Amino acid sequence: MKSHGPDSFAGNLASVFRGSADTTFYIIAVYFGAVGIKNTRYSVSAMLLADLAGIITAVAVSYLFFG
Repeated sequence: MKSHGPDSFAGNLASVFRGSADTTFYIIAVYFGAVGIKNTRYSVSAMLLADLAGIITAVAVSYLFFG
């Protein structure tokens, strides 16, 4: 933010990207640990796929609104 500024495309993209995805491994550790789930099975790959979708959507939305 210091080099490009908060109103630059990079600053806006970083802000949109930050809000588009939650931390996958935090969710696995906290929420699955609270419930007692030991075998995450397909949930890790599904969460990483959702993170990828969030990244792609954040870039597309940023280009749509700020590009």
